Amino acid sequence: MKFSPALLDDIRARLPVSTVVGRKVALKKSGREWRGLSPFKTEKSPSFFVNDHKGFYHCFASGEHGDIFTFLMKVEGLSFPEAVERCAEEAGIPLPKEPPRSPEAQRQMEERDDERTRLHKLLAEAQTFFEAQLHASSGAEARRYIVMKRGLRPETIKDFRIGFAPAGRTQLKDHLTAKGFTIPDMIASGMLIGGDDIPVPYDRFRNRVMFPITDLKDRVIAFGGRALDPDAPAKYLNSPETPLFHKGHVLFNAARARQTAHTKNRVIAVEGYMDVVALSEAGFTESVAPLGTALTEDQVKLLWRMADEPILCFDGDTAGQKAAFRAVDTVLPHLKPGSSVRFAFLPDGLDPDDLIRQSGADAMEDCLTKTKSLVDMLWEREWSSGDWTTPERRAQLEKQLRELVMRITDPAVKNHYGQDIRDRLFHAWSRNHRQNNARSGNTPQGGSYYASASPQGGNRRPQQGFNGQRSSGFGGNGQGGKRFGNAGQNGFNPFPPIPTESLKNSRIVTGDATAPPQREALLTLTLVNHPWLMDELSEDIANLDFTHKGLATFRDTLLGILANTDSAAPPLDSAAIRAQVHNLGFDKLLALIERTVTLRSDKFASPEADRHAVEAGWRHTQLMHQRDVGLQRALEAAVAIHDADQTDANFARIAEIKALMTKRVDLEDAS
Repeated sequence: MKFSPALLDDIRARLPVSTVVGRKVALKKSGREWRGLSPFKTEKSPSFFVNDHKGFYHCFASGEHGDIFTFLMKVEGLSFPEAVERCAEEAGIPLPKEPPRSPEAQRQMEERDDERTRLHKLLAEAQTFFEAQLHASSGAEARRYIVMKRGLRPETIKDFRIGFAPAGRTQLKDHLTAKGFTIPDMIASGMLIGGDDIPVPYDRFRNRVMFPITDLKDRVIAFGGRALDPDAPAKYLNSPETPLFHKGHVLFNAARARQTAHTKNRVIAVEGYMDVVALSEAGFTESVAPLGTALTEDQVKLLWRMADEPILCFDGDTAGQKAAFRAVDTVLPHLKPGSSVRFAFLPDGLDPDDLIRQSGADAMEDCLTKTKSLVDMLWEREWSSGDWTTPERRAQLEKQLRELVMRITDPAVKNHYGQDIRDRLFHAWSRNHRQNNARSGNTPQGGSYYASASPQGGNRRPQQGFNGQRSSGFGGNGQGGKRFGNAGQNGFNPFPPIPTESLKNSRIVTGDATAPPQREALLTLTLVNHPWLMDELSEDIANLDFTHKGLATFRDTLLGILANTDSAAPPLDSAAIRAQVHNLGFDKLLALIERTVTLRSDKFASPEADRHAVEAGWRHTQLMHQRDVGLQRALEAAVAIHDADQTDANFARIAEIKALMTKRVDLEDAS
């Protein structure tokens, strides 16, 4: 559902940021703002500020910044609609419903809403029934299984709302009927099995330990049942697809796990319900599980809402490895910058419950810290799938890997995967060739598989695409005809040549590697000489996108000095700032900044400049800096797009951006 800007502004106006944030952070009044310890990063001195007047929070320790909706999304893992709904309810603002397109659409929508409401109530009542049955005399065997065999504590049973479905064919049916629910709704909810060929519907779950499956609002939408009868045809049984439940879109325990997952920036996906319960009881409350199927694309996206790199935990046997390899194919097309998965493998023959019982929670934590990346798993799978001792077989492996990398939709991630795989292949072929030559006593000069490809010999990597052809400079085909190297027969080389270390370290590429960009140094020196700017423009300063990591750290340090200054104390002047900079060990960086800035044409940064000139000069420089950074980012994106699709239009876009960058330089030189 789309929310109008006016509605969002109304919610923000009625609900102060400090009210929402104050439930998670202990805030203290500091002048016109509130101050507290960062909820995003462990710290001893408060660097987290809330400004109700401006309607935002800012964390100098982590750089996080946003409003009431952003805070709930970051801290509690809510989606944007969920955050808006939560804040609107608290502010007492009713959310408008989307207008129906026609009376018929209105009727259908009302029927769907009414059915969903009925099914939610029915499943909640079924949950109450199952919990009561667990504690009744009929649940004695289930209690023995849960407590004696699985060793679950009473509080765990209560937290997960574990229940018991008795063995009779109509006990749940009779209970729900007595509560006023209809047979069609019982069938629609998945609680009964019925149909045209079944004259008398009967209970789906019988003689099973019951685990409720909930949505992200923690409402029961389905059940999973573990059979107590060893001869039951299915050890685990889930509800069928219903209007409320689509098993490929849901993760068991997601509602309970997501807040811990956001706090730890870690979520663990395991195989089944009991694995999740055992892990949660051992302290791993960020654990979830798919519902009896291989991990789906929608479940991966749900995991990414909880953490940037979810850990997929598998048994260490052959079946676990095969399941991990299938997960590689599921995740690969959806990779984004910063979003991937990692793989953890348990000791062979143990599930999480066994491992924790035998070796304790530390052993499980050890497994979770020894994870493999997705690219490692991809390489391991493809490399172990064949014998690559002949040129034809090596060409086949390269073809397989190229096709897999091409499935990645994000251009930047695709390029980095291509470079990583190309590098692995180079070292693998070199290693194999050295081993073969050592056995035959025929080692070429330099000892490298590619030594003969280089006029100088040695271990120089040839610039070649995955079509096996060597490139010649930027022409790539030995004829100098292509703009961006050898694209191969497919028009795209996902494995671009890797520059040598000597080239990467040359002054042609790096210039003076120690010197910060002049404009970034100018902005930073202005803050040192005129600290009052940080009082008035703290948000703009915090949001500056510095390319020099040292200056970004120094900028955050300056803001931290200001944040830790008593609001009742006199404003800091340049001498006080420099003294604290000295105490914190930034003398050399400050000296480098001052050498970089000449002040001949940028007099506003000098200590003697008047207040009006300082603010005007700083804002002008800030705008030019933002423009240049934006153009650089646009150029990088355009190059990535061109690498993925080498069309004239995409190349023209690169040329257009470079022209804008050159024009910017020409204008500055003219001025």
